[in-house]
Amino acid sequence: MRFGAFVPQGWRMDLVGVDPELHWGVMDGLARRFDSNHAWESLWVYDHFHTVPTPSDEATHEAWSLMAAFGASTKRIRLGQMCTCMAYRNPAYLAKVAATVDVISGGRVEMGIGAGWYEHEWRAYGYGFPAARDRLGMLRDGVEIMRQMWTQGRATHAGSYYTVDGAICAPRPLQGTSHPGSPRNGIPMWVAGGGEKVTLKIAAQYADYTNFFGDVAEFARKDAILRDHCTALGRDESEIVRSANFNVLIGETHVEVDERIEEYVALRVRAGIAEAAARKEAAGFRAAGTAGTPEQVTQTLADYAKAGLGYAIVYFPEAAYDTTGIGVFERGVMPHLRG
Repeated sequence: MRFGAFVPQGWRMDLVGVDPELHWGVMDGLARRFDSNHAWESLWVYDHFHTVPTPSDEATHEAWSLMAAFGASTKRIRLGQMCTCMAYRNPAYLAKVAATVDVISGGRVEMGIGAGWYEHEWRAYGYGFPAARDRLGMLRDGVEIMRQMWTQGRATHAGSYYTVDGAICAPRPLQGTSHPGSPRNGIPMWVAGGGEKVTLKIAAQYADYTNFFGDVAEFARKDAILRDHCTALGRDESEIVRSANFNVLIGETHVEVDERIEEYVALRVRAGIAEAAARKEAAGFRAAGTAGTPEQVTQTLADYAKAGLGYAIVYFPEAAYDTTGIGVFERGVMPHLRG
């Protein structure tokens, strides 16, 4: 299994109480920490503008600005967004931005892309909120344009939602088809979402990686649907790595796990979340098997691996305030699953 980690950027109210002048130092410090440990292959941020579960005046730092900054401040680790909302930026412009960040970073960008869902955010920024079929249509047009931009250096596409005519991508990404071993899309493309009729079909056609949610049984079911789409399109399904995101609260002992859950609840209450809602979130982490001891978390991820998971992207809710849980995960989980 391969591993990536989220860096807190505020979207999940995970920088509350940190002086805004210190935000970049906290984020960059964590990025450098992950960069220094080769067990971590990638670091990730979310592409959102307003906090969740409710919009607030707390900071949410913009994903692609962070990509460029991390590209300059780290040396090795790969850089991704889970996931960029297609309709928030024109796809030709986004392809150009990603190519520039790829150059800055020395060829380390991962493109997470999806149709988007956070309705309040869409409307607040003036994007409206198109029906799901239209958001998915934008995704399909967009990934075709990005793929052309990165692999051919220019794109011409007359789609239902986006049209470009000779859009030039120069410089192209350092990750390109002219380099042996490069991904089929130039920059690796992670198509995020588990929609069975459309999203997974788009993934079967374009993705180097997928990212979808659910318990182990649901993950395996969606994996089987993806395989069927690949067969119908004549695509080798083994070319696509399956990934999922996991919220982890980990302690060396059951007592320590309980303490971390109480600390998490306190953090959420401080962020303005009702205590009952915070406890429900923590209970969900336990039910998912990712709030527990190293043995418990390892078993959970091993079960997903048996269902086809190849890449786990981990979110540590307390990372901006306390990194000891990251250390427990590095020592007690990753050595048993890597490779």
